[in-house]
Formats: sequence, structure tokens, C-alpha cells
Amino acid sequence: MSIDVIEELGKSVVQHGPENDRIYLMKLATEDVPEIITSLNSLASLHSYSKAFVKVPQAVEELFETAGYKTEASVPGLFNGTETGLFMARYFDDERHRDADAERIKKVLSAAYIKAEQSHSVRLPEECTCRLSSPAHCQQMAELYRQTFASYPFPIHDPEYLAKTMAKNVLYAGIWRGRQLLALASAEIDHQNSNAELTDFATDPDWRGHGLANLLLQHLEEELRLFGIKTGYTIARATSYGMNICFAQNGYQFGGTLVRNTQIGGSLESMNVWHKNLEGG
Repeated sequence: MSIDVIEELGKSVVQHGPENDRIYLMKLATEDVPEIITSLNSLASLHSYSKAFVKVPQAVEELFETAGYKTEASVPGLFNGTETGLFMARYFDDERHRDADAERIKKVLSAAYIKAEQSHSVRLPEECTCRLSSPAHCQQMAELYRQTFASYPFPIHDPEYLAKTMAKNVLYAGIWRGRQLLALASAEIDHQNSNAELTDFATDPDWRGHGLANLLLQHLEEELRLFGIKTGYTIARATSYGMNICFAQNGYQFGGTLVRNTQIGGSLESMNVWHKNLEGG
């Protein structure tokens, strides 16, 4: 499995490569505006990518729109709890913008909205603990991710990658029964902009249906509040009933759909953006 690279473009950070067949502007440096748009187009042309998508503050929306980008999702307060963040996309191949799963995605969203209105309560199973992971757990974590995902946009199957991100800006929370790791999730923190992406949810097949993702999400939210993080968001598989319902039930709002955006589980999938204001408990 090839892994897309993460590198600097100017002073901004991008991820790109053939695995996802696209460029992702993960972090925009304001001093790179507006030249970054030309750089993205050149990079896409060089590698014949079919899509470029960017995570940017609303202040630069017009610049990217003029360059052919359209907003696919928005997150209020993504930047320091005050400025809206936009996920904007440009397609260099019309086929990339067509999703055969569009009707299923509508059904998933409908189910998530319905479930969000219903009361629910999840308790930690007996003899289980929910806590942050440590570097000593990375081998075990990588094994669970390999078991869960046939492919993934980041090398979470690699224990060294997990340890590296854990030492930098990623919190990993797990649920254990004794020494057995049952479920796992992460929060990638952007301290500069006071937001965090809740992601990398995986559950042992034998333990699915116990609401463990809900417990992990709630635990990570508590940890993020200790860091003063103001906004939480996720980019979830748009056809996954479980994950979309999980975020809807925990007070997240739907922000939009990124069409055929991410190589995950062996194919390009659309992703739903959900967001929540974490301030005030």
C-alpha cells in the first residue's frame, strides 16, 4: 500500500499522492496567499490528480472561488472559535465528482438526524476501562487498525507513525478489557487554531454494537477541553451509519459532504463533515 506524502508548499502544509489521487491543503499559511492557488494547480497538473481540496478560513473564500473551487463543507468557529473554516474543492476530472452512493448517503444522514432526536445512553462494559493510549500501546493499536481498514489516507497501520504523532499533537484513546484493546480513536489537535479533528475510530469486530465509539468520543472531548480546544470536527465516511449516527447523537452538526474524497477501505469514498462547539462543557 502506497502512502501519500505530507510536505510543505511554501509555508503551508499539503498531503498528496496517487493513493487518494488528490491534493489536500491541510494548513494554509496566510503569507502564501494568493500564490498558493497557482502552486496547487501546478502540483495537480504535474501528477495528473483528479481533485484538490483545501481547508481554509472564510476570509479567502472568494479567492479560491475565482480559481474554480467550490465549498463542499463549512465548520463555524474552526479557527480559534471565531472564524468559519471551509472545505473547498476543485475537480480536474468530472468523473471524480460523480458518486454512485449519493442516495445511500442521503439515507445515512436521514437516519443520523432521526437518531439524534432520540435519547440514548451508553455505559462502559463491565471489566473495561477507557483511557488515553501511551507509546507502549502503538503495536497493539496498529494491529487493530490493520484489522479494521484495508486502506487509509494516513499510515496508521505503522506503529512508528502512531508513536510519532502521539509525541507531537495527537491524542489516542482506547477501551481495554484487561490487556485486550477493544476500540480506538484519536484527536488531532491544531493548537494554533484551537480545533481538533476526531478521527481514526476502530472497533474490534467482536465488540461492535456496544456503543464504544460514543464513549471514546466523549472521553476525547473531555481531554480536549483541558487543552482549551474550542471546536471539534470530524471527516467521517459518508456511507457509515454507525459513525454518522455517533456524531449526530453527541451534539455534532452536519457541515457538508466531500465528494469521493478519501481512499479508505479499498476505494475512494465521500466523507461527511460534522462539527461541535466544545466550549462550555
